[in-house]
Amino acid sequence: MSWNIIFFTKPDGSSPVTDFLRSLSPGHRAKAMRVIDLLEQYGPGLQRPHAASIRLKRYSGLWELRISFSGDASRVLYFTFNDGSFVLLHGFIKKTEKLPKKELEIALSRKLDFLKRCEK
Repeated sequence: MSWNIIFFTKPDGSSPVTDFLRSLSPGHRAKAMRVIDLLEQYGPGLQRPHAASIRLKRYSGLWELRISFSGDASRVLYFTFNDGSFVLLHGFIKKTEKLPKKELEIALSRKLDFLKRCEK
């Protein structure tokens, strides 16, 4: 089964994850796209080192795609939507061992916005 990948878009039509991917070096971007392809192929079966669930109660349902390239670590935060889709919410360069609360809050806010707009 192939899973559907949805890039979150803001009301103005921009896609933060697309913008993030474009900001990466060509090699890092290629590695990130490969991990997104793995998510599309394996869905929730994709586990570490490529994907991991966020284990904090407030962020339940959020997952991280884990991308490492040439000593740099980046993350793309996402959630499962309607059984066959993943919504990519937010991407960032990881500079600390723990996931920064600021980045998690951005992803959570976008998830809630996406779900609210889907209800209409």
